[in-house]
Amino acid sequence: MSVSSLVGSDIRALRKSRGHTIKELSAALNRSVGWLSQVERGQAVPSVQDLAGIATFFDVNISFFFRSAKQRPEERGLVLRASDRMAIGSSESGLTEELLSPSLGGSFEIIKSVFAPHSSSGGMRAPRKAEDGGVVVSGRLTLQIDDLEVTLEAGDSFQFAEREYGWRNEGDVEAVVIWVISPPIY
Repeated sequence: MSVSSLVGSDIRALRKSRGHTIKELSAALNRSVGWLSQVERGQAVPSVQDLAGIATFFDVNISFFFRSAKQRPEERGLVLRASDRMAIGSSESGLTEELLSPSLGGSFEIIKSVFAPHSSSGGMRAPRKAEDGGVVVSGRLTLQIDDLEVTLEAGDSFQFAEREYGWRNEGDVEAVVIWVISPPIY
């Protein structure tokens, strides 16, 4: 998979997972729908300025689109080396994440979530059209799914779809969770 097709695939996956039409994104970029369609299919290469606009639109760092650029061509979209992983989101809420998925073009994404000691989601998150699942790798995490509240420890796993949820790490050590989301949201 070429770098341009991987970038295009990621743009399409971001756009669809965030519920935006190609027309909305192209209007925000002041570009034609046809051009954006070609970019998403890997038939046109966006400029760095275009990628900066796309990154701003989706609130991701522009480096998100270059994470696989130095990989061997045969690995692109299939393998993501640990050294190429990048942080997503912000640590302000006590949660830092790394995208583990080699691409967002598939039907799910894998995220490493690290919950800081004594942090929380700050309440319940509204249900989204996605299925979430994961496994706690280390630490303890309290997860609330609708009215159910459970404390999960290393080795415990969970799975839910389109439900309200929240989290807390009441411990003195970080909690690490490998999280799987379908369809991709980043």
